[in-house]
Formats: sequence, C-alpha cells, structure tokens
Amino acid sequence: MARPAQYLPVVLRNGVEVEDPLTVVLDFVAAYGHLEAGEGSGAASFRELDLRLANRAGARISAVQIEAVLERRRAIERALRAIPLDASLARATRSVPWSALRRLFDAFADVPGVGYSKATKALHRKRRALIPMLDSVIQTYLVDDDLGAGAGFGERALGFVRGYKRDLDRNRAPMRALRKQLAVRGQVLTEVRILDLLIWSAVAG
Repeated sequence: MARPAQYLPVVLRNGVEVEDPLTVVLDFVAAYGHLEAGEGSGAASFRELDLRLANRAGARISAVQIEAVLERRRAIERALRAIPLDASLARATRSVPWSALRRLFDAFADVPGVGYSKATKALHRKRRALIPMLDSVIQTYLVDDDLGAGAGFGERALGFVRGYKRDLDRNRAPMRALRKQLAVRGQVLTEVRILDLLIWSAVAG
C-alpha cells in the first residue's frame, strides 16, 4: 500500500532520502528560527537593513561590500519590481520570472568578494518562495547544474536555481504535505527554504 503524502521521504540526489523531513525542519526552527525573523526594508526596496539581516544568517558581508552593493541599489530594485511577490519555484516552470531573476542576480555581478552565497542570502527574504540561498553547501550539492566560471554571473546563478527547481519538482507531494504539517504547527516556510534545510541536514549534518 502506498504511503500517504505526509509520510513520504524527501528524495535528494545520489539516492539520499530524508525519511523524517518534518522532524528535521522542526528541529531547525527550534534551534535557529529566530534567525529567520525580519522582513527587511520591503518587498520592492533594497537597503542596508537587508544586508545586515543577511549577516545574521551568516553572510559575512563587510562594510566595504555593503557600500559597494548599495551602489547597485537602483538596478536591484528595478529587478525586484519586475518579480511578482508570489513568484515561486514550486509552481510551473513557465510561471517563473526567469528574465527578471537573471537581471536581479546580474545586479550583483563583479562586486568584489560578493558571490552567490552573500547575494542570495541578502535576496532570499525578498522572495522567499523563489530565491534559494546558494551558499557553498548548496552550490556543491548542485554541482551538476553549475555552468562554470565561463558563464555570466546571472546566467550561472540561474543554472543553480533551475537545478534547485528540478529537485523541488521531484518532491512535489512530500513538499506540499510538509508545508501543511508545518502550518498546523504555526510555522510558515516555503518549499525553497524547506529544501535548503533538508539538503543541509543530509550533506552537512
């Protein structure tokens, strides 16, 4: 007999299965949930506050880097305004605003010392259902989707995000069930954030 969705494991790459994903996520929330707090400067704006909040999540963006990123603020905000607030990687591929997302990533190109980890930690709060935090653990996990240093900054970032979406699509039923189980417990996390925590638990845990 097939297991109900709420009891399905989340299947990661290389045959790795997270048998009890709900417990993994709840353990994280209990230990580190306070770091998730804070919505930043607003959905369509980008300010120093957003970078400071990213540092709370371990981004380690220096004062010099903050200043350099904020010089790109207009380009970042233009791209944010082109991305719907409800944009989500959990939806159909054709509904994802890929072009605007690439422009958003490209706004961070060539900022010294600011790569995908720092950029996406600063951007995740802006579109929690769309932008994964591409830190070194997640980039290593997505190595098969890495377009390499020869690709442009935004193009390479999209390669990672497209790969991330494929993992979400493969786990659509358990992810949907997980969100419902978390909501019952008063925890609102997107599929993007849930997958991030599960990859971390399996790869770096």
